[in-house]
Amino acid sequence: MKKILLICMMLVLVSSLAFSGEVYEKLLKDAKVAHEGVKEITYDQFMKLRSSGEKYVLLDVLGPATYREGHIPGAENFPVNEINKRSAAKKLSKDSNIVVYCGSFKCMASVKAAEELTKLGYTVLDYKGGLQEWMDKGNKLVK
Repeated sequence: MKKILLICMMLVLVSSLAFSGEVYEKLLKDAKVAHEGVKEITYDQFMKLRSSGEKYVLLDVLGPATYREGHIPGAENFPVNEINKRSAAKKLSKDSNIVVYCGSFKCMASVKAAEELTKLGYTVLDYKGGLQEWMDKGNKLVK
């Protein structure tokens, strides 16, 4: 009985590992390619990733003051002007699934951040609607 239970637990673990990142990978394929090859995702695509349970790193690439005023729940602050090889290596793993965002569709900080992180070898999606769209859809920011 213990042997069967152990085998079942191992199968569950292996199957969950096999499917981890599945939604993110699909988003990478389906994303709109924009400026300099940056892959943009929509609000609906972003919400699909959020509800999937998959692990990803959400980066608010605006300045620290803006981050403190309010950010999307779960986001870490990594200002675009601080992104370089050394800072990225300290903060991120090369195998991380990364989503960046900034203030709105008009804001270019997330595009610049995605470009820089991609050049450094990271896999990045840009949630282009950012803070403005997040709030327009009825979501709250956290401080």
